[in-house]
Amino acid sequence: MDTALTRSQFVRWRAAIFAIFLASGLSIATWASRVPDIKVSLGIDNAQMGLLLLGMGIASIIGISTSPAVMARTGARLGMLVTMLIFGVGVALIGLGTNVLGSLPVVLVGLILFGFGNGSLDVMMNVEATAVEQQMGKTILPVFHAFFSFGTVIGAGAGALAVQLGANVSAHAFVVAAVIAVLAVVCFANVPNREAALDPSPAEKPHWRERMHVALEAWREPRTYALGIVMLGMSFAEGGANDWLALGVSEDHGAGPAAGAAALATFSVAMTVVRLFGGPLVDRFGRVIVLRILAITAAAGILLFILAPDTPLVFVAAALWGVGASLGFPLGMSAAADDPAKAAARVSAAATIGYIAFLGGPPVLGFISEHIGLLNTLYILVVLAALSGLFSAAARPLREDQMTSANK
Repeated sequence: MDTALTRSQFVRWRAAIFAIFLASGLSIATWASRVPDIKVSLGIDNAQMGLLLLGMGIASIIGISTSPAVMARTGARLGMLVTMLIFGVGVALIGLGTNVLGSLPVVLVGLILFGFGNGSLDVMMNVEATAVEQQMGKTILPVFHAFFSFGTVIGAGAGALAVQLGANVSAHAFVVAAVIAVLAVVCFANVPNREAALDPSPAEKPHWRERMHVALEAWREPRTYALGIVMLGMSFAEGGANDWLALGVSEDHGAGPAAGAAALATFSVAMTVVRLFGGPLVDRFGRVIVLRILAITAAAGILLFILAPDTPLVFVAAALWGVGASLGFPLGMSAAADDPAKAAARVSAAATIGYIAFLGGPPVLGFISEHIGLLNTLYILVVLAALSGLFSAAARPLREDQMTSANK
């Protein structure tokens, strides 16, 4: 990044990226917390809700995949402002379509903008976060992902409060959209005007078509796919827990809905704690060792969850599952961004693989579970966690000569 940045400018930059991660989590939890109300207000069934989710998921993948093209033309700073405003408008349209207009198509358009904006922002904010990490010289990317988790906690809490107070979806969504817009403008003002990874000086800056060529090249690199497998395994583990852990506790282990919710909370807290405090362990032992240990922990936690004979062990399993799944995705992002010149393209490619697993994995697990049962289906996650550990060598930091060679 620009070496002329003062300490104050750097601190504001770092705080702005923390806020952007939080805003993304806030927006997602806002939508998720009001899904039951949206369904009732629109008078739709599960199949129609599935179509809404499909539209959002497809838009998210498009946003992730096209973000390098956006950054090639605008740089991350302007790109993040635009994409935050896009998904802020999406949140507002979801509210407008739900209670004001009562229109399913308007809600669908809102979800498409919401998914596209969040997907595109995800790559940009991770590229920016890795630039902060490289400037600091120590692992901090998991902390940024912990702020995303904080955003989901805040959003879920605000959603529960809104329901308790009787606020309809429109009022809730308009307030959150306004907050996102304000955060977008404030963060834009505090992100540096140029970063080495994305906005080199005019004399050094390649034509945007050349930068698009770099984006496509990332898909031809074996390391991209190896990192993608690391992230895919942990994305399946995280997404599978978010959607199916509570149900597994409640129904398959027979502990009831309250225990299911508590077990999911245990998983989420364990994941967030490791993301907050795991950075020094990565700096001391290296990404590869940490990823391998966490892959073993995730596999052991999921196995224990499947086989646990009593409820207390189920909670131990949920905690191990959360610890194990905590750092695979952020460390994969960090590794993809080792070479600043190709950070955006490689982060986008690896993230696309990971997010396809995160978005598409849980529905696949649900379909399979209809035939063999949920707990048996979770053995798939054990195998994927093991694969994540086997491919973790790809996260080894690139040497200077490797980056130089790759850029020729």
